[in-house]
Amino acid sequence: MLFKRQWKHIDKVLVAAAVLIVAISICIIGSATHINKGAINYDFVAKQGGAFIVNLLLVLFVCNYDYTKLRRIAKPLYVINLLMLVAVMFLGRSALGAQRWIQIGPLTLQPSEFSKLIMIVCMAALLADRIGKLNTWREIIPFGLCVGIPFLLVLKQPDLGTSLVFLAIAVAMLFVSRIRLKLLRNIFIAALCLAPFGWYFMKDYQKSRIMVFLDPNADPFGAGYHIIQSKIAIGSGMLFGKGLFKGTQSQLNFLPENHTDFIFSVIGEELGFLGCLFLLFLYFVLIYRALLTAKECKEPFGMLLVTGIVAMWTFEILVNVGMTCGIMPVTGIPLPFMSYGVSALTTNMMALAVVLSVHMTTIGNFFIDGE
Repeated sequence: MLFKRQWKHIDKVLVAAAVLIVAISICIIGSATHINKGAINYDFVAKQGGAFIVNLLLVLFVCNYDYTKLRRIAKPLYVINLLMLVAVMFLGRSALGAQRWIQIGPLTLQPSEFSKLIMIVCMAALLADRIGKLNTWREIIPFGLCVGIPFLLVLKQPDLGTSLVFLAIAVAMLFVSRIRLKLLRNIFIAALCLAPFGWYFMKDYQKSRIMVFLDPNADPFGAGYHIIQSKIAIGSGMLFGKGLFKGTQSQLNFLPENHTDFIFSVIGEELGFLGCLFLLFLYFVLIYRALLTAKECKEPFGMLLVTGIVAMWTFEILVNVGMTCGIMPVTGIPLPFMSYGVSALTTNMMALAVVLSVHMTTIGNFFIDGE
């Protein structure tokens, strides 16, 4: 009975778009990783598929609950978030030059992924009563501290990509909170002025990524290798692609990280321009439906929650797709619902549950009619 009422009020288009993206993801992950260490296996598909089923059940369960209850636990969530990020510094496992992961038995978790959704909840709780009142620096400082501490902890790992996601979310939420535009302009000017000094604090591999972004052929067998191989893969797919399991760059392992950061390149090679276009259309539907929910939501906390989630998804899509096409520097930002990773998938599925809860409460009147 509860499921029937839930299905009546749920945003079916949003759910369908997300499920289709994950279905494509599992197929592409299978193609990119089915030959691993010389033997045919589908370990990555099994892990991602299992995580998706568990998360889908969690989404259907979690979206039954009134999202406004999240506001009451925002402060404890913020403390838990800081503890997780600090724990990475002491207990984290290093890989690819960064210390971002914590090993818990057979599971490898990335706290910075969960941190993005937690920060959206915390920022929404902080700004909900300040909409239209952000007119001075004094009113901005508490928000800056709220974002700044996790930002620095994630930057220390180092994880520049996730740090930039934090900033994108913060700017979007400040904008819809009707911050005084003069203040927002001054923040951008200050950021531009300080940006050159950030060069001296960047790791060598981060500097190399920026240099090869400007000229990939400067280091074709080193830092520029990822971009060059990615562009070759996408270009070789042409209109219809080479077919699933038939890509050369991905199947022969010329394309690094082909199931995580560069999964869009595999889509370009094996499904072609039309496959890429279809995936981007699904992302458009996902973002558009979430934006409709934010627009129709008259409750400030819910509106800010969905705005933050839309900003997170939009920024990650633009940066990841731009990175694989060579128009953005290489970062470790995953493609939402597509890139392999239990932590990233769980974060995005829980974000989907929050959007559905806001939709069901404010538009579908699920909790008003159902309780």
